[in-house]
Amino acid sequence: MITIDYRDRRPIYQQLMEKIEELAVSGLIKPEESILQKGGRVMITIDYRDRRPIYQQLMEKIEELAVSGLIKPEEQLPSVRSLAVELAINPNTIQRAYGELEKKGIVYSVPGRGSFLASGQETLLAINRAHNRQELAKLAARAKTFGLSREDFLSDAADAYDEGGVVE
Repeated sequence: MITIDYRDRRPIYQQLMEKIEELAVSGLIKPEESILQKGGRVMITIDYRDRRPIYQQLMEKIEELAVSGLIKPEEQLPSVRSLAVELAINPNTIQRAYGELEKKGIVYSVPGRGSFLASGQETLLAINRAHNRQELAKLAARAKTFGLSREDFLSDAADAYDEGGVVE
């Protein structure tokens, strides 16, 4: 996490560069990585061809990162401004996504400090279950389209669950 000391007389950009260097030296990020990348993987991407509004895509990505554990409870999310610059989208869009996530209880805001991932496991489990149901609905529709019977679909789903998602 990067924190800026506003009592420090040095310019903010200088403090920021120093903190980024510290993170790079410690191995937490690579110097060429952005705030939205961890371990060489881009964490948030926006699909401009998607018909859904950008704020909904952003909400979904943050929920996925929370459920997968890439964003830990109580971890600070990127600031609205930095995320807007990084994704090249309007800051109001990011503010709307953060606001909707706050209404859902996924994040909370601290005035003057930013937005943080909430620590409630129940919320994350509910999100995870909702995502799983969406994926299952897609798979069920596809199986039905290809003529797979309900029993075969349920049997395959149970096998996949028992094998931990390993496909043979």
